[in-house]
Amino acid sequence: QLQLVESGGGLVQPGGSLRLSCAASGFTLDYYSIRWYRQAPGKDREGVSCISTNGGSRNYADSVKGRFTISRDNAKNTVYLQINNLKPEDTGIYYCAAYRSNGCLGPYSAWGQGTQVTVSS
Repeated sequence: QLQLVESGGGLVQPGGSLRLSCAASGFTLDYYSIRWYRQAPGKDREGVSCISTNGGSRNYADSVKGRFTISRDNAKNTVYLQINNLKPEDTGIYYCAAYRSNGCLGPYSAWGQGTQVTVSS
């Protein structure tokens, strides 16, 4: 069974940093591109970043460019999302999804349960 498990969320003050992890089990991430999403309370889900299968291509939503960095370690079967200079509007549940394609396109193959990020002073 393909599973993704997110971790690393928490309560952090504005300006702080977090590193989220998306770990795969039941399959190898080598052949999957990964997209991070977030959903803030009362708002639609937003795709924030995508990384290609080998990490050579990465893209970001305009709202997070310059503060978010996506990376992957296929040897650890894990994808990361480094978030710096956190803002209150970054608050939400962060999810990762795996796509059996190179550009986070098409139907997803696995979806995680999410990790909560709360930015507040």
